[in-house]
Amino acid sequence: GLPAGGDDAGRMAAAAPAERGLTLASAGGFAQRAAVAHAVYSPDPRRPVEVDAAHEDQLVAWLSKRMGAPMKPPYLQAQGYTLEGGRLLPGGQGPVAQFMYRNELGSKLTLYVSNDVADVGSAAGPDKALQASVKNTDTAFRFAREGVVNVFYWVDGPFGYALSSDADRSVLAQVSAEVYRQLGTPR
Repeated sequence: GLPAGGDDAGRMAAAAPAERGLTLASAGGFAQRAAVAHAVYSPDPRRPVEVDAAHEDQLVAWLSKRMGAPMKPPYLQAQGYTLEGGRLLPGGQGPVAQFMYRNELGSKLTLYVSNDVADVGSAAGPDKALQASVKNTDTAFRFAREGVVNVFYWVDGPFGYALSSDADRSVLAQVSAEVYRQLGTPR
C-alpha cells in the first residue's frame, strides 16, 4: 500500500518527475522493496544475514566498498536492538545494504540503505520541495505499511533509508530518529 495521502503523492510526482532518484511515486516502491526484503529475510532462523555481527569490521568494509560510501551500522542497544549482521541486496538500480537487528523478544528490525537516490527534495513532501535545490535540508520521515511490516523511510543527501519492523509505529519512529541522529554524526 501507499502511505496516507497517496493520491496527492501520485499527482505531485506526475507533475514534477525527478531526473533520477526518489520521486514520491518511487518512494512508495522504495518503501515496499524495503518491507519485502524485511519480510523475506527476518523470519529465517538459520541464515538471516550474509555476514554476522561477529565480523562487523568485514561487513562494514565489504558493504562500504560495494556501496561506494562508508556503511557503518548504527548502534541501537539503547533502543533495545542488537545488530545481527547484514547483507547486500539488489535495489531499483544498484546495490542496497541491509542491516538486521533483533531485540530480546526476538522481534527483528532492518535498516535498508540505497544510494540510487538523487539528493532532490522530491520525497520530502510539499510543493516547495519539488523545486528543491540540490541540498535536501529538511528531511521528511514518511510512514508506510506493507502487510504486518511498518516502514519509516527518508532521504538524506544521496541516500535513501528505510527502517522496517513489525514493531509499533511509535517504537519505529523513535528508532528512526536515533538512526538519523547517528548517521548525521561521523563516527
